[in-house]
Amino acid sequence: MDIKTLVLCFSIAFAISLAATPFVKNLAYKIGAVDVPDDERRIHKKPIPRLGGLAIFYGFLIAVLCFAKFDQQLKGIIIGSLIIVGVSIIDDVKQLRALIKLVAQILAALVAVVHNVRISAISVPGFISETGIVELGMFSIPVTVIWIIAVTNAVNLIDGLDGLAVGVSSIASFSLFFIAILGGEQDVAIIAAALAGGCLGFMPYNFNPAKIFMGDTGSQFLGYMLSVICIQGLFKGYAVISFIVPFLIMALPLFDTCFAIIRRAINHKPIMGADRGHLHHRLLDSGFSQKETVAILYVITTILGLSAVLVLERGSYVAGLLLTVAVGCAFGIYKLFRKRFNRKRAEALAEGEQSNTETK
Repeated sequence: MDIKTLVLCFSIAFAISLAATPFVKNLAYKIGAVDVPDDERRIHKKPIPRLGGLAIFYGFLIAVLCFAKFDQQLKGIIIGSLIIVGVSIIDDVKQLRALIKLVAQILAALVAVVHNVRISAISVPGFISETGIVELGMFSIPVTVIWIIAVTNAVNLIDGLDGLAVGVSSIASFSLFFIAILGGEQDVAIIAAALAGGCLGFMPYNFNPAKIFMGDTGSQFLGYMLSVICIQGLFKGYAVISFIVPFLIMALPLFDTCFAIIRRAINHKPIMGADRGHLHHRLLDSGFSQKETVAILYVITTILGLSAVLVLERGSYVAGLLLTVAVGCAFGIYKLFRKRFNRKRAEALAEGEQSNTETK
């Protein structure tokens, strides 16, 4: 494993993304890629340029082309990402219909599959298969396409607060990076390092209060890349626990997406529609500030990523113990802040009643 190459790859992606973001910000204003807060889901109060994902993509692409081996699989990944980014740029300017974006995602996923980026087998417990492996055969194509589309949309759906999606994606990228190093996957590590570098280069402009959003150009690109990196680095493993790892790394956005689908189905609302029921919205409504909410979700993602690494390195029991302790701590912190929020709200209501009484 050439650590020097990995560090250079990360550094170049970081530097290019950091330097390109101000230019992308000016471009966004010129072409009308601006997010106007016109509904209750929007947390920001003034128009903010989007399209920042273009800077992440640019940093990633240059770094990967400089250091990664340009084989058939990487060719398919890059072509697929170009489809995602191209359609997303148009969406950030003109707001495309959900069906058009879904078609673009399917096309990008199929391009990757044609270039041999696919989930050809999955590992299962021994009582299901003596070999511990189930070959997907003809089902490898639909399974791969569904996985790519699911992760792409999952990352897109959590992009609701300043710095949230890019931070979660950074942590997931680092998790995949360390797993690739442990597995001796140089090319996968290079791609993950480039993605992490591109994300971190953009983050200073996206922290609350954000100067620019990454838009669908960023969130869909990051989701697409995380999905294919998981395929290249994890789904090819033949250990039972290897199948668990990608779901651990992507657990937060995938859980939020599944919960959103169930919630909208129960409420008889369009599955692809938008609402204010996501996990970050619920934390905000519980009394947490934007920065506190983002920090909480960063910590959760970090714990999940660390658990994924530990599953491969130490086994599922150690990872399970870590998750159990983490869930307990998270629940205690939530109850503490919830109690604080209820106390402050009660004090505010009491002050309001007192003020009304004095006025009368």
